[in-house]
Amino acid sequence: MALPSDPLSTGAGRFPRQVGIDAYGNGGFRFAELSHRGSLLCLPTGMQGWDIVSPAELTLDSLQPVLELADQLDVLLIGLGMDIARIDPSIRDAFRERKVIIEAVGTGGAVRTYNVLLAEERAVAGAFIAVENAR
Repeated sequence: MALPSDPLSTGAGRFPRQVGIDAYGNGGFRFAELSHRGSLLCLPTGMQGWDIVSPAELTLDSLQPVLELADQLDVLLIGLGMDIARIDPSIRDAFRERKVIIEAVGTGGAVRTYNVLLAEERAVAGAFIAVENAR
């Protein structure tokens, strides 16, 4: 069975529930027997595309959908792509005020940790920058 190329670009632009990530790389992600090209937000309310392509684009505005759900979260995992970058202190402060821990690492490590925490039924969200090559 062929996978739809981008389930989040049709309809409401969101997958209706939070699920684990089956694979990443080739500029996108696979989850729930679907394939999405581009970066991805994984929230308690569901999965949605995210227009961020590099860590330099991370701002409070780009993370607003996560901030709006902060009262439902303990941890936000940020996948920074292939590079490690410093997170703007204002982002860390905004989430700290809402008692949400931020872990920012390469996308591969962030996806693996997200899957573990989700399987443990922890209150976790993911903001993953797509990468071409999985490690």
